Amino acid sequence: MIARVYFLICLLLIADVTIAQNTSASRPNTLPGNSAELRLLDKVAGKSTDVTLKMGATYRLGKLRIIMGECRYPSANPAGDAYAFLTILSLDNAKEYFRGWMIASSPALNALDHVRYDVWPLRCATS
Repeated sequence: MIARVYFLICLLLIADVTIAQNTSASRPNTLPGNSAELRLLDKVAGKSTDVTLKMGATYRLGKLRIIMGECRYPSANPAGDAYAFLTILSLDNAKEYFRGWMIASSPALNALDHVRYDVWPLRCATS
C-alpha cells in the first residue's frame, strides 16, 4: 500500500514538472501595446460596437465600467494575437464581473460572465 502511494506521488511530481516545462516553452514573447481594440456586444439589443481604449482608460457599457489595464501582442507576429488585461465592474463598484487577461484568439478561454454583455479583445494598437 505504501509503495503505491509513493509511486502515485512520483507520477504526480513528474507530470507537474513536464507541464511546467511545456507551459514555459510554449509561452510567446510579448511586447506592450499603446491601446487595445475591444468588441462589445449587447446580447439583448443584438448590437456590437468596437472601441479603442488606451491603457488606464475607462469605458461605460450600460451599467458596466470597463477599465483597460494592459494590452500585449506577440513580438514575432504583432497582428497574430492580443492579450488584454481588463477589469469590468458595476457602475457603483459594488460588483466585480471580471478581472484578468482575455485572449483575442481564444475569447471563450477566459470570458466575461454577464447576462447581457460580452466583451473580448480584437487587437493591440502599437501607435
